[in-house]
This record gives sequence, C-alpha cells and structure tokens, in this order.
Amino acid sequence: MILLTMRTDKPEAELALYEDATLLEQFHWEAHRQLAETIHAQIEALLTKHNKVWADVQGIGCYQGPGSFTGLRIGLSVANALAAANQAAIVGTTGEDWQEQVVNALLKGKNQQTVIPQYGAPVHITQQKK
Repeated sequence: MILLTMRTDKPEAELALYEDATLLEQFHWEAHRQLAETIHAQIEALLTKHNKVWADVQGIGCYQGPGSFTGLRIGLSVANALAAANQAAIVGTTGEDWQEQVVNALLKGKNQQTVIPQYGAPVHITQQKK
C-alpha cells in the first residue's frame, strides 16, 4: 500500500512516501508563501523519484493542526482532493507522533473521508484593506 503523508502547518512543509510501514523518503522544503504554487510539484517529484504516479497513492495521512490557517487550509485541501480523486483513504491527526499515528491508522483500514483543520484558535478574519 503506497501512503503519502504531509504537514503544511508551518513555513517548512514536509512530505513522506511509504510503502506499507516502510518509509521510502521524507523531505522538507521552504514553502512559506509559495505553498500553493509548490505543493503539487513537490508531490509529483517525490512520486516520480520512486517510480510512482498519483493513482498509486492508496492512503494519505495529514497533520491537521494546530498551525498556520493558510498552510493547513492549502495542505488539507490538496490532500482531500487527492484522496477523493484517487478514491484513497485519508486520515488526519495532531501531536508529536502524528506521522506514526496516520500510517498505522491507514494500514488498519481507517478512512475519515475528509480531514478538517484544527487551527488551535478561532479563525480571525481581518477587515479588507483599501
């Protein structure tokens, strides 16, 4: 089972690719304000490096917060869309051992269908500047 994990709650985003419980590769990149522009290319590069395509991903594990509103929103939108497009399982969690938790949950057949961000505080929407 090919699993993709992602964490996008801070300026340095991270992706990992697993085959069952075996970590194939994990890496970080400085996404900061370019997360929306770079995340798809980074996933594509990771998959290609390991001779995989998008459709090979059978499970997606996500860090769901707390953290950056924009980072979580972008990352979880991509993860949810990828899961829906591939009919892949998706699981999200929080905490220091989030990656181990999501991999174990996916290998046990868990599927949340959609992962919702946990921002850690109420969303603060500012007034539009003129």
